[in-house]
Amino acid sequence: MKFDFQSPLRCFLFSFMICVASGFALAQGQNAADTSSGAAAQSWTATTQQELPSNLNPTRTSESHTQSGGRTVDNQSIETMGTDGHYSPYLDVQKEMVKVDANTVRTIERSFGRDSDGRKMLVQVTEEEKRSLPGGEVKVTRSTSDPDANGALQLVQRDVQDVRQISPTVQETKSTLLTPSSNGGLTASLQTTERETKTSDHSVEFHKSTSLLDSNGSWQVNEVREGTIKDDGKNRTKEESVLRPGTDGNLSVVERTVSKESQNAAGEKRATVETYASDPTSPADGLRLEQRVITVHRKGDDGVQSTDKQIEQRNPGLPSDGLRVTEQAIDIVRPGAGGTTRETQTVRSLDPNGELGVVSVDTRKQENAAAVQVDIAPAKPPAAGPGH
Repeated sequence: MKFDFQSPLRCFLFSFMICVASGFALAQGQNAADTSSGAAAQSWTATTQQELPSNLNPTRTSESHTQSGGRTVDNQSIETMGTDGHYSPYLDVQKEMVKVDANTVRTIERSFGRDSDGRKMLVQVTEEEKRSLPGGEVKVTRSTSDPDANGALQLVQRDVQDVRQISPTVQETKSTLLTPSSNGGLTASLQTTERETKTSDHSVEFHKSTSLLDSNGSWQVNEVREGTIKDDGKNRTKEESVLRPGTDGNLSVVERTVSKESQNAAGEKRATVETYASDPTSPADGLRLEQRVITVHRKGDDGVQSTDKQIEQRNPGLPSDGLRVTEQAIDIVRPGAGGTTRETQTVRSLDPNGELGVVSVDTRKQENAAAVQVDIAPAKPPAAGPGH
């Protein structure tokens, strides 16, 4: 039985990542940074329980991370609650990373969904190879394949990236995205070129250009992102301007972002991101402040970590008014016995009455294992050759 899984899968992942993953990814990074190196930090399991308003179906996620030698395995299983109140498998993601040799790392990620009869089915495979070459050059090839109507994997996308150190102060990254062509096979459809130039000990300038193929098969610049990053180890500021071609074909600034990160003596970290969008009525530079995101991270003496993220935006019905808080996510991580952690994330969003109502409450428990065996044979390095 054929089941069109791709569209609902992408919709589900989009909403799932917005509501859950951003906060939990931050917390996982905090946990990893605060855990001492050793076997306990290399293997863990975690379970996330999501609570939503009664008219929506919550999710339950189980994760595991295992590291042994040069191999790392991550598994994630997502279940959704049906109308009968029971959880059913929805999506399984298996990611395996193998260090082939001192210069090569290969990663393969498989995603499995369920058809209309509940049977497990492969929906996507992504393979990546990252190679470090002499002189600091790094080459990355990432290929994505989807199954066809008969279940056979078909290559649908390939991303090729080349990072070079042009000079001691200049690094260049070139990427090419290849997608299916009308004649079969893959053809280049998008190219990006990015340069980072170190202008001082604490300052970097960047310029990223994205080009697309036009109807005549010629490359045309579709977007340019440029700006500066200043970082002295305690405070970090990033200013970025986005330029796109107008009706006359000339590039003009349509968006500007100013990001600031700081840490005080007590260890509190604060990050502010302000986004200015094109507004012809603005008397200054044609840009108006449209959104502000403030994130504050604190860590108490008892090891409890909290992150408060607020999003401020304009009211579409009253654009002349100032910014107002439209979303908030409060994430609290509490350490437990034996290296375990318990995490709670509460997400609030602006309701029709202008109040911040609870959208979801997610609870997560992570357990670190002293030693976890990986039931797969160690990777065998390839024979030495000219490229190794």
